[in-house]
Amino acid sequence: MAAPLLEKLSESLGSPEPAVRLILSILIGYPCALVYRRFFFHQPATVIHLFHTFSGLALAAFNFGSQLYHSAVCILVQFLMLRLMGRTVTTVLSSFTFQMLYLLAGYYYTATEEYDIKWTMPHCVLMLKLVGLSFDYYDGGKEPSQLSSEQKTAALPSVPSLLEVCGFSYFYGGFLVGPQFTLRSYQRLVAGELTDCPGKPPNSVVPAMKRFALGFVCLVIYTIFSPYYPDSYYLTDEYEAQPFWYRCVFILLWAKVILYKYVSCWVIAEGVCILSGLGYNGVVDGKHQWDACANMKVWLFETTPLFGGTIASFNINTNAWAARHVFKRLKFVGNKTLSHVTTLFFLTIWHGLHSGYILCFSMEFFIITVERQALALVRDSPLLTKLANSALYPLIYVVQQFIHWLFMGYPLVPFCLFTYDKWLKVYSSVYFCGHVFFLVAFLIMPYLRKALVPKKERSQKKEE
Repeated sequence: MAAPLLEKLSESLGSPEPAVRLILSILIGYPCALVYRRFFFHQPATVIHLFHTFSGLALAAFNFGSQLYHSAVCILVQFLMLRLMGRTVTTVLSSFTFQMLYLLAGYYYTATEEYDIKWTMPHCVLMLKLVGLSFDYYDGGKEPSQLSSEQKTAALPSVPSLLEVCGFSYFYGGFLVGPQFTLRSYQRLVAGELTDCPGKPPNSVVPAMKRFALGFVCLVIYTIFSPYYPDSYYLTDEYEAQPFWYRCVFILLWAKVILYKYVSCWVIAEGVCILSGLGYNGVVDGKHQWDACANMKVWLFETTPLFGGTIASFNINTNAWAARHVFKRLKFVGNKTLSHVTTLFFLTIWHGLHSGYILCFSMEFFIITVERQALALVRDSPLLTKLANSALYPLIYVVQQFIHWLFMGYPLVPFCLFTYDKWLKVYSSVYFCGHVFFLVAFLIMPYLRKALVPKKERSQKKEE
């Protein structure tokens, strides 16, 4: 009965059935959170773990059928590693190796040339959870003086039970699309600590509904406009026949629309976490905060004219996970650039095995490097600083936003088209304008600095 209904719903919405199942599953998180608040908030931890485990398994079965065994296998193996191998570097390395290879094998055997919603989608979220769990358990065996403030908050004082790991892994608010959170946060949720009313469910209905409403608006925007900006249009003769300026503007508008697909899912899922209490983040300036699970800063995303600002506002928890467990753990290397490159390489293969991911993240590194050089130039040049703060700023902002979104869309082309033959065709049609623009900017930056920054200022910076 459910299958024909879903088929009809997907036809009426013009969306594939797996996408409809995914959205429905994220929305089902809200009634699950309400049931937890009403019937399970005061129950023993074991009962809460069982509720979270079976509700998450039901969602997995609804979306992926018998393929839910992949997540079950990885959770069981991770638990056995923690139990049998203890708080050792070997545990961390074994966990990272097993979970990453399992995910990559999944990508290899299921990959197509299209974006498919299959079991590997939630599994990449699970992979980060389980590897992060091994790091946090390892940190729990260190002296507090050896840990950063982040590590102290997440460190596990004892080995978790299998049921606890299952509840953490399958929690309906983060199993399918994230966000990332630590087992310590989950333990505090189960203990009833994540609330603004001690001993009672949190007053989080209004904050949760605000995120739901915002996510729903983003979903509507995507649903209305995505048919006008399909990925497939890039590969048509019609696109190639359009004027150069039209092809560039299409990339800009397409990028804005395509990203709402991710924004809507993350913001709606965040609302589920807030409703359950997992989003509670303490008190700041006398106000209760509900942003512990925020994966999007939507206002910053919409208004920033900087590439760095967009990255800082987008997929926040995954970026924070990579910073905490990859970038900062490589401090012993003594080279920030190498740590940055290694982190981007990890994110590349974590997303998948297509060449488009490699190109996207390599271009991200190049673009961010050029932007940092440009910002330093504006900051150190009296002329450019004066111009940036002049009455011309509104015009500068509009131009900056156009460049920003044009070249945000540019690396997203291979990210969404995946394969070499497709993204090369698109880049050829716009004469590799993004590559040329940033290569020229990178090459002329030293000469601009020499021309616009006073010699004394350059000398001071060189000494620093």
